[in-house]
Amino acid sequence: MKLGNRSFEQFERAPRALVELFRGIPIANIADNMGRISCVDQGIKPMNKECHILGVAFTVKECAGDNLMFHKALDMFQPGDVLVIDGNGCMERSQCGEIMSTYAYKRGCAGIVIDGVIRDLAGIRKLPLPIYARGVQANGPFKNGPGEIGVPVPIGGIVIYPGDIIVSDEDGLLAIRPHEAEELAKLARATFESETRLLEHMRETGEWDRKVFRDAVTNSGVEIIDEAYRYC
Repeated sequence: MKLGNRSFEQFERAPRALVELFRGIPIANIADNMGRISCVDQGIKPMNKECHILGVAFTVKECAGDNLMFHKALDMFQPGDVLVIDGNGCMERSQCGEIMSTYAYKRGCAGIVIDGVIRDLAGIRKLPLPIYARGVQANGPFKNGPGEIGVPVPIGGIVIYPGDIIVSDEDGLLAIRPHEAEELAKLARATFESETRLLEHMRETGEWDRKVFRDAVTNSGVEIIDEAYRYC
């Protein structure tokens, strides 16, 4: 086995019915039920108007500044997959541009997530395909390898496994393990419905029960000083 230069041709994808459990649930509500440590960092952001991803991770690990395995993945992924590319955060050479992205879109890709940069931004902005990356760089990549397909990859501070459920919206992007998805979806939807009721009540009455926050302030041990701050 060639460690660092291999392609696993099979992996278990999350069933579509499981993926669909997260449709319509805001990322914030999902993240709140994942310890609030689950989202990619804010440096990985939408490159076009499309920001909603719901699909299954097809993972690729690249050598910095190289996209050979990305090209291989373009002919391997299945409709509904999200191409998740570990580009080592490289900012000097793009991982893809309009041509590769258009090909991915036409083959049914649900989104592209790159820990690295892209190019052809004007064309990317016209595509109805969600593309997340760290930015834009006109310098193109080499195509020499090595790289890996179908392995866990670090993306923006989290680890994404092949077959994970990828969800994103205006607030960010995260990955969900299939074996945790059903319970998480129930919790996240309950949070969403609870917050929806709160907002509806607040909009109608202007009221919000703040006791839990006031108690938290008291329990924090903050010193309350009933006078204005004075300079020495």
